[in-house]
Amino acid sequence: SFQYVFYLSSNFNMFKLTWHMRFRPLTLVLQINILVFGCFSRKNVQRLIMDFDTLIVGALVFDGTGNPATVRDVAISEGKIAAIGIDLPRSQAANVLDGSDQWLMPGLLDIHTHLDLEVDLEPGLPEVVRHGTTTVLVGNCSLGTCFGTQEEKSQEPIVDCFTRVENIPKKVLRKIAEVIDWKDTKGYIQHLDEMPLGPNIGVFVPHSMLRVEAMGLENSVSRSPTEYEMIRMEHLLSDAMDQGYLGLSTDGLPFHYLSNSPNTEKRIPTQFASFSELKRLLKIVRTRDRVWQTTPIIENRLKAMFYFTLTSGRLFGKTLKTSALSAMEMAVAPKTARSFLKIAKLLNSWLFKGKLHFQALGTNFRVWSDGIVSPLFEELPSTCKLIAKEYDDVAGRKALLNDENFIEEFRRDWYHGRRGRSFATLRTRLGLPDHLVIRDLNSLYFDGAPISEWDGESMQEVLNRLKIYKETGSSARSHKERDVFDRFSDDISDEADFLLHLLREYDKNFRFWADVANVGNKATLDLLLDDAALPGFNDSGAHITNMAFFDANLMSLKLAQERDLQTVSTMVKRLTSEPANFFGIDVGTLDLGEQADIVLIDPKALKSWDCNETRRLEYRKLFDHKQMVNRPEGIVTQVLINGHTVWMDGMFTDVLGAKSLGRALRAA
Repeated sequence: SFQYVFYLSSNFNMFKLTWHMRFRPLTLVLQINILVFGCFSRKNVQRLIMDFDTLIVGALVFDGTGNPATVRDVAISEGKIAAIGIDLPRSQAANVLDGSDQWLMPGLLDIHTHLDLEVDLEPGLPEVVRHGTTTVLVGNCSLGTCFGTQEEKSQEPIVDCFTRVENIPKKVLRKIAEVIDWKDTKGYIQHLDEMPLGPNIGVFVPHSMLRVEAMGLENSVSRSPTEYEMIRMEHLLSDAMDQGYLGLSTDGLPFHYLSNSPNTEKRIPTQFASFSELKRLLKIVRTRDRVWQTTPIIENRLKAMFYFTLTSGRLFGKTLKTSALSAMEMAVAPKTARSFLKIAKLLNSWLFKGKLHFQALGTNFRVWSDGIVSPLFEELPSTCKLIAKEYDDVAGRKALLNDENFIEEFRRDWYHGRRGRSFATLRTRLGLPDHLVIRDLNSLYFDGAPISEWDGESMQEVLNRLKIYKETGSSARSHKERDVFDRFSDDISDEADFLLHLLREYDKNFRFWADVANVGNKATLDLLLDDAALPGFNDSGAHITNMAFFDANLMSLKLAQERDLQTVSTMVKRLTSEPANFFGIDVGTLDLGEQADIVLIDPKALKSWDCNETRRLEYRKLFDHKQMVNRPEGIVTQVLINGHTVWMDGMFTDVLGAKSLGRALRAA
């Protein structure tokens, strides 16, 4: 394509014609300076200049390349980037936006979401748009909706797989399933094409759903596929690659269970796949130069390492791009992230010729729990049994909590690796514990406590007062606290007793949080900038009452800002063009002629923001349910998608969700 941009001097006596002849991979730029001696009048020169729909003037532009930011004007015409320069003519723009004292950058990418559930109810996806995100990737962790509902008789695969893995209530999932009217990957991508999308959306083929499609749900969690079923999976995956899907997603986390009887003790289908099955399917992915999205088999580190060798081009003929979870500094295992990154560096070296990146979270990993209902406690066998009970089965949970065998199992799980002399205790002291769940009451904070005066306190602080009260009859701070303390047993002795009482007394009707990883964000920036990491493990749209990482991209920018402006430029690249190139999608740049997805940020508001102060539980009519959200004010001043302003001055515009803006992306 030929694009002409004219820069006029203030007296219109000279202009510079920059003629961009764009070739890939080579770009030839021919600059011709023409001195005008009256051959062109001002009127004629103005006719040569294209009209702009929108002109953003005077912003500090981070173009996504990692180069230093410069103050520039950015012009948009027909949804595309039309010009970038200095003193572009305002008179030629229908709409002029003042970008002074603001950062301008390409729309941000959220590379790990479960918004495939929300997008069909609210295609504008406002909770991510308000944070400057203009592209989301779905179908992660082996879960998705691209094969339709896949319902058969009493089977509800979407409900069965998503409920416990992503902690989404069944009534919410069934509401989503009701609007699904496609039955295959082709129908799904066409459905997305026809929707009034806000952000762009790219899709992985989810392996659990692929197995269900070829084998049926019951067979997918009880046996290996027959050769016919294996060939069918290969054909289904190959067809999806032809249709532009980004790759295949799998999962290996040990606490991802099904939610419907009789399979509540079984994990999701992808975890029943053999190495041979994955190797055959991933051969299709690597041949197309697509991406394998996965989570590690953390309960068996040697096995996880063996599976990660699938990225190797030296071992398997061609490098397989691999995006894995996760590079975070775990609170109880702070060395884990560095170990993962060292593995990636080894596999990416000339020895293996791999391309493995661990997704990094740009903020502290704060997780809320409703009683025991939380992704944290799926990891312990005893609490996993409690969570397996139906959400409204209060009686079933109470019966279990009063069962002597369960109590003994709970106490054993709670103190595993924390008391006595054993290999488990030694591993914990070495920073390699068997369980990553937080079990220290000093790190569990009430936020929605049985009595409001406990909110903000750690459970240990409350337990300490309770023990004094039981011994002396004093220390209760109020009549309410005394009444609550009186309901505890007089012989309460430790953490396990304290938590068991809370669960018996209040079931899910008390909330608390813990920072599972990136505590204080001490190591977060270094992890985000590591060559073997890739920012974007945000999990937006999942764990709707437990997490709120919509803001993780903004926190990544804030942490970079605390270092220097060049680090901000690097971070912008890591949140835009770099992941776009990795996943093979044409977004994340300010290149001339590309779709105008643009974000404007107020750096002063960003600097003074505390993300922990803007996370809250809000009722969303969309789900008829509460959801954890994060809504900072004043940081993202404007968001444009496809040249249209969708967020401005703290409000969404009417065009979001009403007009097709984003695209259903195809992998290039």
